[in-house]
Amino acid sequence: MSNRPVVSEMDSRRRGSGRSMIALYSTLVCGITLLIAYMNKARCAGGAVDESGRSLIFDSIKDSNVCYSDIQYLWLGRGIDEHLFPYITGGITPDGQLTGGAVEYPVLSGLFMWIGGLGSHTDADFLLHSALLMAPFALLTAYLLARMAGPSALLWAAGPPLVLYAFHNWELPVVATAVAAFYVVTVLTKYSLRDRAIAAAVFLAIGFCFKLYPGLFVLPLLIYVLLGESPLRERRFDVRGALMVAATAIGTVVAINLPFALAGYDGWRASITFQQLRQADITTNSIWYWGLRPLYANTRGGEAAFQDMVSVASPVLVVVSFALACWLGWRRYQLAGVYPWIGVSGAMLCGFLEFHKVHSPQYTLWLIPFLVLLEVPWGLIVTYLMADACIGIGVFRYFYALGAGNNAAFEQNIVQIGVWGRAALLVVFFFLFVAARPRSLGRLGVAGAEGLALGPVSADRHVAPPARTAA
Repeated sequence: MSNRPVVSEMDSRRRGSGRSMIALYSTLVCGITLLIAYMNKARCAGGAVDESGRSLIFDSIKDSNVCYSDIQYLWLGRGIDEHLFPYITGGITPDGQLTGGAVEYPVLSGLFMWIGGLGSHTDADFLLHSALLMAPFALLTAYLLARMAGPSALLWAAGPPLVLYAFHNWELPVVATAVAAFYVVTVLTKYSLRDRAIAAAVFLAIGFCFKLYPGLFVLPLLIYVLLGESPLRERRFDVRGALMVAATAIGTVVAINLPFALAGYDGWRASITFQQLRQADITTNSIWYWGLRPLYANTRGGEAAFQDMVSVASPVLVVVSFALACWLGWRRYQLAGVYPWIGVSGAMLCGFLEFHKVHSPQYTLWLIPFLVLLEVPWGLIVTYLMADACIGIGVFRYFYALGAGNNAAFEQNIVQIGVWGRAALLVVFFFLFVAARPRSLGRLGVAGAEGLALGPVSADRHVAPPARTAA
């Protein structure tokens, strides 16, 4: 009697145990990193407060000590200190100022802001409560990434971006939803592709209601379902499955947003209007401000012409980048027999980050899961993190120098190194992501649906071409 099935089962158990241990370690390390991240931001909070609950030290050290966070800053101005339920009241003025309980983020982020404000009497309370509310999402992300990519997940769990940005804004829940969608599709392969994709669409739609960007990934997921993951000779286009994925995503977004829109349309609509009115300026860290603005006159007319150009060029180039990413994914499908929906999603995100008029420092957290899941050279990753640090640290030192009336030439150069370094590497990642293989393939456990569809894998991790029927 052959013992091959027994060996296979034992090997599978060992791999499963190894993945579980790595996931546990990654989660524990992430917890330590989150504590450091909170302590970093908490340097700006606490001590004496004014009548509004604002820490007196915040304005004096937020830039010089690089401990600024949007969480602490937005304790005032969004009704959080008054415990107003978001969106139901308020609106936006013609010049873009939010009033009442209106918030500039999608409804689930606004809801989290409100929950974090409950029981808070100062901005320090709000920062702590928000950190406690969001930390589990970072831990879940670390766990899921480790289950999919093994030790590479430490890039998320222990990387500088988590220290700098974990509690800078409300990014952790949205990243968790995107990673959960990847996990469902690539790991839970005992379920049909259609069922996995529908579940993933729910996660991506929930993410859309936090910070929009996971909604971009529904398109490559839809294409992946349409093309299927069976051998090429057995493929049938799953049109119904693709439509179900789209309908699920749309239905989830509508179900989450509709109650807010009905209860207070003006307040709900204000978040969209705020983003439409936002301009590319010195606070947005975009290539538009640093690359295009110097070409226009330093006058009111020049500023208006610049903003008009950005309002047209930015969305057009973003859409073009999306189309290019999907087309490159199609080319990869024809070559390898699988549509790389995670790689295409990452490329679309690169296009968005490259050309959007706002590129806030904490958006790096959106990108990290792709650097974990896809085989990208570590040298490029380290270089990107260095460029990102030039922004995440340098931009606040730059604001401090400007505010203090000091010569800010050095700080400005650091910021520009960060802006252009990130921009150049985003172009590189755009093309690398689409062709990249999953890091987990042939290593820790199940390669996932995307890896399996590539075909047989040799010991040196080369993929054999798909089998072809005889003529």
